[in-house]
Amino acid sequence: MGVSLRSVFSMFSSDLAIDLGTANTLVYAKNKGIVVNEPSIVAINKMTGEIEAVGKEAKDMLGRTPGNIVAIRPLKDGVIADFKVTEKMLNYFIRKAHNRKMFVHPRIVIGVPSEITQVEKRAAMRAKASEVFLVEQAMMAAIGAGLPITEPSGSMIVDIGGGTTDIAVISLSGIVYSRSVRVAGNEMDESTTAYLKRKYNLLVGERTAEIIKMEIGSAYPLEKPLTMEIKGRHLLEGVPKTITIDDSEIRDALSECVATILNAIRVALERTPPELSADISDRGIVLTGGGALLKNLDKRIREETGLPVSIAEDPLASVVIGTGKMLTDFNLLRRVALE
Repeated sequence: MGVSLRSVFSMFSSDLAIDLGTANTLVYAKNKGIVVNEPSIVAINKMTGEIEAVGKEAKDMLGRTPGNIVAIRPLKDGVIADFKVTEKMLNYFIRKAHNRKMFVHPRIVIGVPSEITQVEKRAAMRAKASEVFLVEQAMMAAIGAGLPITEPSGSMIVDIGGGTTDIAVISLSGIVYSRSVRVAGNEMDESTTAYLKRKYNLLVGERTAEIIKMEIGSAYPLEKPLTMEIKGRHLLEGVPKTITIDDSEIRDALSECVATILNAIRVALERTPPELSADISDRGIVLTGGGALLKNLDKRIREETGLPVSIAEDPLASVVIGTGKMLTDFNLLRRVALE
């Protein structure tokens, strides 16, 4: 009996779930777990328009390449509509997940922010996927966090990623209300950088700002004050300089970002149907995404809303875990996938 080419391809393929995030892309392979976790960055040659590198390879170029090489975050910088960039990104992550095998035609589930279009779906098909499903990241985060999305009751998820905070109220496998605001982890880092420039004339890099946020950043006063030694370049003197800052300063730097997220949550609660509001009052709000790890953010939201607030067991991977679960339940996947 002959073997079809499609059957041969299937022996080499493995269904994939891709969390195409603003800051990072995670790839989950069926029966293997998370196999790729790299920055969502593409390095482009400004002179030729050619894509030089993707992911970690592109990030490693930052600050170490000629001026004609620029690194962009496609989901942040507005080039997601560029088929070439999107296809190159997806092809890179698909190949990476399969150890760069030649014949790979996986079935793919992609978690996307609510405002993203069908570009990823068409680009993924061109990147040799056999079948592609798009699902809103808030829905995938809720599934990954273990919320009962199929029940006739309301659940609220707040997914604070790198570029966007996605808020959704979910019931009966559908999103009853959703909103996405462009304030999340990256904006917090930028606010930290701006604060240090303004107060200390100190310039720090993107990675340093992120470390400051993670180490001493908070949304509500801490029980025990924290301090941190910061190294950067003095803008006026042009020389390296070291200063010491405390958690109250960074809390002040992050205050506007936190307020924006809180306001979006309040609006979501106001627009939730009364029948579901009671369920949310009982179950509370679940936080996912890297931003959920900001110290005392859950406490601040609890104080502001009067509702129970909890952090998902694995907030960083909730979206990709949710997309991974869809690989084993295609009936549910087809119910929640975007048209």
